[in-house]
Amino acid sequence: QVQLVESGGGLVQAGGSLRLSCAASGNIISINYMGWYRQAPGKQRDLVARVSQGGYTHYKDSVKGRFAISRDNARNTVYLQMNSLKPEDAGVYYCYADILGRSVGIYRDYWGQGTQVTVSS
Repeated sequence: QVQLVESGGGLVQAGGSLRLSCAASGNIISINYMGWYRQAPGKQRDLVARVSQGGYTHYKDSVKGRFAISRDNARNTVYLQMNSLKPEDAGVYYCYADILGRSVGIYRDYWGQGTQVTVSS
């Protein structure tokens, strides 16, 4: 069984920083994309950033220059460094990974449980 476990959320003042981590575990053969989505109250879940196995990154326009996504392929872990945080960055951050599992045999998306990020003004 594949599982994603997130950590690193919390409360921070505007202008501050947080670092999110997400580790994938289980019967994993390979991981393609890993990334982070954000869901604010009453809004849909939106992609914040993602990184390919080879390190190609993509960011939501509003976080470019402030957030940095990275991954450690040996540890099946993805990170999101969030700097210069704004109140509009707040929400529940969900990690996802496109994983080829031994029991499934095809790539499919797996999701973490979500971690709350609160930014006070």
